[in-house]
Amino acid sequence: MENNLSKSWKESLLSPGATIREAIKNMDKSCLQIILCVDKSTCLIGTLTDGDIRRGLLKGYNMDTPIEAIIHKRPIVVPANLPRETALELMRGNRLHQLPIVDENRKVMGLHLWEELFSTAERENIIVIMAGGKGTRLLPLTENCPKPMLEIHGKPMLEHIILKAKSDGFKNFVISLHYCGEMIESYFGDGSSWDINIEYVKEVEPLGTAGALSLLSAKPNVPFIVTNGDVLCEVRYSEMVDFHERNDAKATMAVRHHEWQHPFGVVKIKGVDIIGFEEKPITRSHINAGVYVLEPSSLSLLEPGKRYDMPALFTKLQNNGMRTIVYPMHEPWLDVGRPADLDKARKNIRKE
Repeated sequence: MENNLSKSWKESLLSPGATIREAIKNMDKSCLQIILCVDKSTCLIGTLTDGDIRRGLLKGYNMDTPIEAIIHKRPIVVPANLPRETALELMRGNRLHQLPIVDENRKVMGLHLWEELFSTAERENIIVIMAGGKGTRLLPLTENCPKPMLEIHGKPMLEHIILKAKSDGFKNFVISLHYCGEMIESYFGDGSSWDINIEYVKEVEPLGTAGALSLLSAKPNVPFIVTNGDVLCEVRYSEMVDFHERNDAKATMAVRHHEWQHPFGVVKIKGVDIIGFEEKPITRSHINAGVYVLEPSSLSLLEPGKRYDMPALFTKLQNNGMRTIVYPMHEPWLDVGRPADLDKARKNIRKE
């Protein structure tokens, strides 16, 4: 049976000593979203997916960790002579997007791909974009222009965010306005020029990264996405929504792994006694990436017109016994808050 992208599956092969960093580059290049970890005879040792990488990063592994530490060593595989309908049913039943084909010695012969992995099926989920901030750190550029309207390759930053979401199947947007909001509304209108739907909520006073959600005219009936209007990233919003639903969460926050190295050697003391030394220690943590998925029921915890930042909403959800989770991001990401960030965006963001 001929599998989808049959000429490309060899691009997914990596040895167990390859690093997580190399695996991510491989996935980005091949577009297969899977690594087939093989020995020198191309016999399958295990598989690695985007989800495996995210779980590995949460456990504390870093980009230089060999993939052997996080591969799935007992993946579902099928023989080359399996009927197409049976393969698709197996993938559907196990929620698989990829299914390795092996021979009797587990030598990799190909890869079945679920067609919907690359489709842009329309999603009904709403994307709320917070675009009301003043962008004071970008003055004087934002003196008479809202930060999301600063141009990158001839298009406002906000347009790049919308087009990225549209390419992933999203067509329904709500934009929260405050500072110079009329410029945004005048430029995008109802979204029909981009074949999308745009509505607006207007903050009389700044309501924070979550407070504006209380102004939504109609409560969503499915999970919805919230993103800051100054966050440029390559995350697939559809995959984040699916991750949120699979984990039965009330709220999901995208996070980035962040490392910071102390510029000096640290002296550990107890009273006046020296008890140890640590030379330029590295602190590792996860930071808020400014992209979220929320259940409609979370809106009931917001008071109309009251300021709320997103961490405060997550805390309130937790205090009410509701599950909040993280979505570890490894995709390119940039929070455009300073002139240096804008320069970086203009250098690195691809021209449309």
